[in-house]
Amino acid sequence: MIEDLLPDSVVAVEIHGQAEAENITLYPEEAALVAQSVAKRRREFALVRSCARRAMEKLGVSPQPVLPGERGAPQWPSGLTGSMTHCDGYCAAALVRAADLASLGIDAEPHGPLPDGVLDSVSLPGERIRLRHLAESHPGIHWDRLLFSAKESVYKAWFPLTGTWLDFAEADIEILVDQGEFPRGRLRAELLVPGPVLAGQRRGVFEGRWTVRDGLVATSVVVPHA
Repeated sequence: MIEDLLPDSVVAVEIHGQAEAENITLYPEEAALVAQSVAKRRREFALVRSCARRAMEKLGVSPQPVLPGERGAPQWPSGLTGSMTHCDGYCAAALVRAADLASLGIDAEPHGPLPDGVLDSVSLPGERIRLRHLAESHPGIHWDRLLFSAKESVYKAWFPLTGTWLDFAEADIEILVDQGEFPRGRLRAELLVPGPVLAGQRRGVFEGRWTVRDGLVATSVVVPHA
């Protein structure tokens, strides 16, 4: 699912369903991070790192620990960049050589409505107007959850390039529907704060893809070097 939203240069590995994590071996420094966590947290932590290590191997990189850095962003082996996501019944990791992409972000969420009050706290007035129009023309999709997922993917692509926080209100996201391929489409995120400088130019827009499948909403954002 995630792989369909990403360029060919990106390697994505995903696990659907309630996979078992008991046979996944964590590195000691990883295990220490979740030693006191509840079973669900330990399971998701192990499964998504299993995905990440399989992606490393596909890129010809020896499997290594994936430890959280500043603000929890995963620290990747030298020469790689990537993103991870997990929710109930699904986890995925996407990795790419840093020479091929400047950054990327992925996110998956259950395809259901956001809890009451959450949409107003994570969206801009213009975004809510566009969501209403989408709901009128394409009912059956929880567009509020899709917007939330897109915001998460934008942030995951943003942070490695800037090392700074990006608030929900600092990116104005337009969700575009691909004709003939529904339910899937494109994302366009206009950054409302100064974006990262890449190849001598400040980047003010991030672009990505979305899909709804198998009870999940999935989004991706990729940032090319130029």
